[in-house]
Amino acid sequence: MSQGSRPDRVADQLRSELAQMLARDVNDPGIGFVTLTRVHVTPDLQSARIMYTALGDDKAKANTAKALTRVAPFLRRQIGARL
Repeated sequence: MSQGSRPDRVADQLRSELAQMLARDVNDPGIGFVTLTRVHVTPDLQSARIMYTALGDDKAKANTAKALTRVAPFLRRQIGARL
């Protein structure tokens, strides 16, 4: 199979879906400009670690990190329903 491993394909799909959700569905004013840089999915597809970068000064980055922590349960539910 030339498309890569399944965890890699799932990681790409996750990154795409999360980026769309952050742009459209999440209305938390604490989230600044965020770029999802990498998604690592475990081989059993049970867990994923999402890396991101946020623009702004240290305070803006801290606010973005707190806001992402707040919206994480919402994102998990949405990803579970979409994928």
